[in-house]
Amino acid sequence: MRFMIAGYGSIGRRHLQNLFALGETDVFLYRTGRSTLPADEIANLVVETDLDDALARNPDAVIIANPTAHHLDVAIPAARAGCHLLIEKPISHDLTRTPELRQALRDGGGQALVGFQFRFHPGLAQARRVITAGEVGAPLSARCEWGEYLPGWHPWEDYRRGYSARPDLGGGVVLTLSHPLDYLMWFFGDVARVWAEAGSISPLGLSVEDYAEIQLGFAGGVRANVHLDYYRRPPAHRLEVACSEGLVVWDNSDGGVRVYHADRGAWQAYAPPDGFERNWLFLDEMRHFLAVCRGELRPLCTLDDGEKALRLALAALESSRQGSAIRLEQP
Repeated sequence: MRFMIAGYGSIGRRHLQNLFALGETDVFLYRTGRSTLPADEIANLVVETDLDDALARNPDAVIIANPTAHHLDVAIPAARAGCHLLIEKPISHDLTRTPELRQALRDGGGQALVGFQFRFHPGLAQARRVITAGEVGAPLSARCEWGEYLPGWHPWEDYRRGYSARPDLGGGVVLTLSHPLDYLMWFFGDVARVWAEAGSISPLGLSVEDYAEIQLGFAGGVRANVHLDYYRRPPAHRLEVACSEGLVVWDNSDGGVRVYHADRGAWQAYAPPDGFERNWLFLDEMRHFLAVCRGELRPLCTLDDGEKALRLALAALESSRQGSAIRLEQP
């Protein structure tokens, strides 16, 4: 298969390295040249700077790894050309063009996988299995917190230049760290109501929100609180789910899961696989995408899923602006 990677920032680089690690060698780049990564590391690759010229190379699959606000500028023409898509999350910065993307995929016949790679985390998958199986009763409420120090993400560049810090590129903590919005819906289904407060309170000097407190009311009855921030040192990313007969705890720092069984007053621990590290999520996601491209699997995270996560993130931002709760009408 022939792959085109649109965008060569840190995630574009990771996808390129993982394609090579999985034995794929027919890869080229489409980029504008605004990345702060050194160009010498891609000196041996074909690089196109015009989208029409890039698509004329007839890629079978396109990885959308450019800034959020420009995802659909590439995804829609690529879908019309019949390409399969791996679209980094969130799928866009608003919902205005998602119907156009859907039609382009129908016309072209390709599949789309949305890049919420935490669906490939073995610990989160184990937590979901425990909860879905009812091993500690019915889920009642969840608490998720995720904070990281934005200047530490890409030490080679001014953090204020990256898309995560720029409103014109779809930045801000709610869109950029929207993974929990996706995996909580993966666990508990659709959200019926959201209330949020978001803003900039740190000394980072950002023109986007650097924290958010989001409360979710799921249609099935579960309640959840999500905290996101750009200033946490050391970083923290963890999830607790309180159930009628116990507690499920996942911590990204070690990748493991602990389950408290109230009936016997004991904890049960699930360790991640030996040698587990962060890139496993991206490697497993890419293996899955290759299988989707070959027609062997359906996408684990569909365009519908990606649109629901984006709709929820935008509703949270709107709730913060209005200072009131918002009810979500599912499409």
